[in-house]
Amino acid sequence: MNASETGGMRRLEEEIGYAFTDRTLLLRALTRLAYALETGLPPAAHMDALATLGDAVINVVVVEAVVAGGAHDKGAITNRKMNLVNMSRLRALAEGIDLAGYVRWGKGEASQRVWTSGRVLAECLEALIGAVYLDGGMEAAAGVLRRLGLTEKV
Repeated sequence: MNASETGGMRRLEEEIGYAFTDRTLLLRALTRLAYALETGLPPAAHMDALATLGDAVINVVVVEAVVAGGAHDKGAITNRKMNLVNMSRLRALAEGIDLAGYVRWGKGEASQRVWTSGRVLAECLEALIGAVYLDGGMEAAAGVLRRLGLTEKV
C-alpha cells in the first residue's frame, strides 16, 4: 500500500464516518477483479465476495430500519425496501462520496469509465459496506448507511 493509497483511504474513511481497524479490508473493497488480475494479486484480493456480502448486509439494515419505523405488513416492508435499495439509489450514494475516485480499476474499465453506467458503482458501494461489516459488525455498517442517507428517513 503506497502513500497515495493510504491518504485516499483516510479521505474515504472521513467521507463515510468510519475508520477501519483492518485497512486490508478497505483496500480489498476498492479493488476490482480486473485490476487484481492485471497486477497479479491473489484471488482473494478483489471486491467480488465483499459486494455479495454487502448486498445482504444492506438488505438486513434497511429491513430492520423499516420495521423499527413501524412497518409490520410483509408487503409494505418489501415495497419500502425495494424503494430504498435499488441500483440507482446505491449508485447515487456512491457518487455522493466520489467512490469511483477511490476504486482501483482495471485498465479497460478505466478507459471505458465503466462506473458511469449500469450497476458497477452500486456494486462498489456494496463491497465497501461488506468490508465495513467484516471490520466493525452490523452496527458499524448500519451507521455508515445512515450517514450516507440510505436509512435516515425510513
